Amino acid sequence: MRLLLISNSTNPGEDYLDYPKNYIHDFLGEKAKNAIFIPYAAVTFSYEAYEEKVNNRFAEIGHHVTSIHRFINPVEAIENADAIVVGGGNTWQLVKMLQEKKLMKAIRKKVKKGTPYIGWSAGSNIACPTLRTTNDMPIVQPEKFKTLKLVPFQINPHYLDDNPANHGGETREARIQEFIEVNREVYVVGLREGTMLLLEGKELVLMGNRRARIFRYGQEPQELSNEDDFNFLLR
Repeated sequence: MRLLLISNSTNPGEDYLDYPKNYIHDFLGEKAKNAIFIPYAAVTFSYEAYEEKVNNRFAEIGHHVTSIHRFINPVEAIENADAIVVGGGNTWQLVKMLQEKKLMKAIRKKVKKGTPYIGWSAGSNIACPTLRTTNDMPIVQPEKFKTLKLVPFQINPHYLDDNPANHGGETREARIQEFIEVNREVYVVGLREGTMLLLEGKELVLMGNRRARIFRYGQEPQELSNEDDFNFLLR
């Protein structure tokens, strides 16, 4: 499989998809690809607007996306895709739509055969076995929490270390500790903004200049950099 799982689309003060565009270019290669774009995580703006926003950036690196909402037969569109791109937004809405349109199995089957998959935020979260490490409010109720299971571990995108002043709620780490308390065999990767995971076959690497925080029940959280081995997460 070939996966590029990005924590966030945009760093503060930058244009949309600006920081990851060169990683995306390297991942997709020089030959122009017309990827199928899945905009279903969008809630407060249209699929057309989302498609245009992504295409504006992809055009800079010689590629193009077509939103899946334009196809009469979305399953067939996935089956014929050069690449699959899943945008961020609300993970619950994304999962509900993919389930309703019978696309989970189609995407998983296609990616398992080697079609490149790119996701950011919610699009990275659904590459995991479930959506249960998303940060999003459950604004809708999907049929089930299971997602693509392209990787055997969970990702928490936009991972934050900060506990804001005057905030009395749990930190992100505390929430993940709750998750691993009741899901003791599962690793969780706290994927900080500006970073991404690249899977090429059986080789998993961290890309970007910040560390990832790795959680597992009964172990102290690990801080790993792009120079460390991440392949243990695949076992």
